[in-house]
Amino acid sequence: MPTLPWTVPNQPPRATEVHVFASRFETRTLWGALRFLARTPGVWRQIGSAPGAYGASLKAEPFRRTFWTLSAWESPEALKTFAHSGTHEPTSRGLSAQMRDAKFASWAASSDELPVSWAEVRRRLT
Repeated sequence: MPTLPWTVPNQPPRATEVHVFASRFETRTLWGALRFLARTPGVWRQIGSAPGAYGASLKAEPFRRTFWTLSAWESPEALKTFAHSGTHEPTSRGLSAQMRDAKFASWAASSDELPVSWAEVRRRLT
């Protein structure tokens, strides 16, 4: 699973400000990377029905034990609600011991700029 393509659960209005969130996770071990991969489908399904979700993608580099996420939301509150509900919350708690490093970035963007490029995500997270 190298990359889950940009998926749009809810089409944002044109020229609207959206909340973009990106993350980079590095697991301690290959076993941790496999656990991350195994739990991805449940969180991915949750995004598909999350209120305020305007898009999401995941880039997996499992042999490097690194995972990149990108999502766009109606508001920071919509992202927070998603993160603390459904499958995401127990998954993130359950994987926290597997993480060697995690970085996060968020910024405002126009809905017309979606999806943000992976080059922009890497720039903001490195």
